Amino acid sequence: MNTKLFVGNLSFNTTQKQLQDLFAAHGTVIGADLIMDKVSGRPRGFAFVTMESKEAAEAAIQALNGKSIDGRAMTVNEARPREDRPRTGGGGDRGDRGDRGERREYRR
Repeated sequence: MNTKLFVGNLSFNTTQKQLQDLFAAHGTVIGADLIMDKVSGRPRGFAFVTMESKEAAEAAIQALNGKSIDGRAMTVNEARPREDRPRTGGGGDRGDRGDRGERREYRR
């Protein structure tokens, strides 16, 4: 049975290929998904790696959690299901409210 791992605290320079190769040393990697920011297109500093077996996933966690890659100590653990959160609609037009949501008056 496949096991999905969360890999956090990644350098913005870490590539999907690096992750694939790094985790492949501990078992068969089904997939490595480096999460990218939708707006900037830059990596967000975390990824999900799916290992073919629970045993391979455990071996990768033991070997790689805390290991330094590109000058950053990775966090590796079993991925948990995403918690349901209420949708806020966010990201819409902010008008003239500024960063803290307060209205600002402008002179013309």
